Amino acid sequence: MIEYVKGALMELTPTDAVVETAGGVAYSLSITLPTYTVLEEALSAHATVKLLCHEVIREDAWLLYGFTEERERALFRLLIGVSGVGASTARIMLSSIPVAELEQVIVAGDTRRLKAVKGIGAKTAERVIVDLKDKVHPSDDATLPLATADSEVFEEALAALVMLGFPKPASQKVLKKLFEAEPAIKVESAIRKALAML
Repeated sequence: MIEYVKGALMELTPTDAVVETAGGVAYSLSITLPTYTVLEEALSAHATVKLLCHEVIREDAWLLYGFTEERERALFRLLIGVSGVGASTARIMLSSIPVAELEQVIVAGDTRRLKAVKGIGAKTAERVIVDLKDKVHPSDDATLPLATADSEVFEEALAALVMLGFPKPASQKVLKKLFEAEPAIKVESAIRKALAML
């Protein structure tokens, strides 16, 4: 079991990070939007990063999921332990709703908020709440800061949505509306709002 990967951040998108370790081996890790936000600053500073890992080993693939916070990894692991919630769905949930808020949603039994996440139906939302309401312990943490906007915000947000499995035309349409309403919108905010609209 790989506990964490530490090294130079070589590539970064809102859904994936490539970290090169001291031995010259580079690992590709699937990430969430909150992790992307933290890593974005590290990429511009060429800093060494440490990503906590969760391995998913299947017959046809060996996948690594990376997190900058133990709290997020712990919630990811709880989510994938719920019947009907796979790693991809858990990642979309953590990208759609900040960790602190998601914990509160689960404890409060807010199925409506969970059903707003792509891929979560009424039965799955209820299962998540029943299975996890006694296992999560929310706090009053503030949400993470939004990513810094640049000229490629639209394309970056679009690429992330497509990589998360949404059709490109529908993603473009939703993002176009968001950017018309809020031209200075940040990457994370654009993706999160688009996830709620798709």
